[in-house]
Amino acid sequence: MKKSLGVKTLMYPMPVLIIATYGEDGSVDAMNAAWGGIHNTNQIGICLSKEHKTVDNIFSKKAFTVSFADVSHVAACDYVGLVSGHKEKNKLEKAGFTVSKAEKVDAPVINELGLALECSFVSYDEESEYMVADIVNVLAEESVLTNGVIDPKKLQPITYDSANHKYIALGEVVGSAFKDGLSLK
Repeated sequence: MKKSLGVKTLMYPMPVLIIATYGEDGSVDAMNAAWGGIHNTNQIGICLSKEHKTVDNIFSKKAFTVSFADVSHVAACDYVGLVSGHKEKNKLEKAGFTVSKAEKVDAPVINELGLALECSFVSYDEESEYMVADIVNVLAEESVLTNGVIDPKKLQPITYDSANHKYIALGEVVGSAFKDGLSLK
């Protein structure tokens, strides 16, 4: 029998997204966001509070990157979410991150994280604080690919467990999508 837990913000898995931007002065900022995912074909949607420096930068530049936090960089990814870009100007440096310019948008790519989405701003709903952006390019380190395709075992992305406030590494393959269910047809 299921037990009622009431209203809670729970979703499993919840990706840990690191959003990186350039400021008007060329400075680099990044933040940790867990409330995001695919919005539509070639679009991402993320809940982002408008008081973040990163959001100011997105409004200014109309571009950002989204990298996926991984097992090797848990502390650094958590740190960029704990510290405000309004108060700490060198938080990427303190986190041990370096950046390169994205290929298709005016935004930085965090070199140490294996997978990044280059995004172009589409819309922001002031009431819900929900942002939509087009995914205009995907950048992947060779080290996270197998036969030219993202290999989750090599990428080692983490998920946020909002019930217990923990980061969890994604696990083993348990089936094949669009195939295993065919046995029940």
